[in-house]
Amino acid sequence: MATLKVPACVPSPAEDSEQLRKAFEGWGTNEALIISILAHRNADQRRLIQQTYAETYGEDLLKSLDKELSSDFERAVMLWTLHPSERDAVLANEATKRFTSSNWVLMEIACSRSSYELLQVKQAYHARFKKSLEEDVAFHTSGDFRKLLVPLVSAFRYEGDEVNVTVAKREAKILHEKIKDKHYNDEELIRIFTTRSKAQLNATFNQYNNEFGNAITKDLKADQDDEFLKLLRATAKLLTFPEKYFEKLLRLCINKLGTDEGALTRVITTRAEVDLHRIKEEYQRRNSVPLDHAIEKDTSGDYEKFLLALLGHGDC
Repeated sequence: MATLKVPACVPSPAEDSEQLRKAFEGWGTNEALIISILAHRNADQRRLIQQTYAETYGEDLLKSLDKELSSDFERAVMLWTLHPSERDAVLANEATKRFTSSNWVLMEIACSRSSYELLQVKQAYHARFKKSLEEDVAFHTSGDFRKLLVPLVSAFRYEGDEVNVTVAKREAKILHEKIKDKHYNDEELIRIFTTRSKAQLNATFNQYNNEFGNAITKDLKADQDDEFLKLLRATAKLLTFPEKYFEKLLRLCINKLGTDEGALTRVITTRAEVDLHRIKEEYQRRNSVPLDHAIEKDTSGDYEKFLLALLGHGDC
């Protein structure tokens, strides 16, 4: 369930564009006005605002925001303003770059989006970067990481609820055998993780737990220092319990020595229209502290106000 609050009566894209233009004019940027508009519009509404702004003022809204804003607040507003598929394309491209590389971000995008959403990301990637996501992931990764990530970003999983119990039993045994023998990069294990539907994987992992007495994520903790194993374990969790994956990510990026604003911004901006309400509930359950309070404690200024608005704070 989303946390985004959109007003019952939404101003026209022309009105929003005019107000945003006013926010940029004069001796100082009106950050509060920017937040009051952009933090309370859904993806389609934000896209229309971008189109109308460009047609009216002959300038890309994102370029105007880039000129007027700075630091973490700018990053959050810029990512949020993008359409989800374009945002993911930008994040994925950054994740393949030398100084911002992240196998985790690539896995996150591949595993937490629906098949259709991932297809849209790849189309947006084509349009923006004039190459495919798959070729960039293949070129910028290596070894076991490439073996896992290329099929993950190439996947088009079945989205239905139907499961095959016989297959679940058979593949639970395959997974247990490979994990017991520490063959974490085995082709069969990779095949199951990267091609089966989320419902089928959930059935397989449940069968694994029932048959062998441990959750698969627990058995994938054999070597705490193995970075590939950490990624594989996170893949299993994200494919079946996304709210638990994102709760842990938020907990780590908030509670560590110095907040990881990059991860915090990414989670809030990508999940506010999807399942951030469930993630908030999981965070409260796991930490006995509301996510809102944790963010208030660790952030400040317009960045804090913007994140809290996306979390559903205040009127819209």
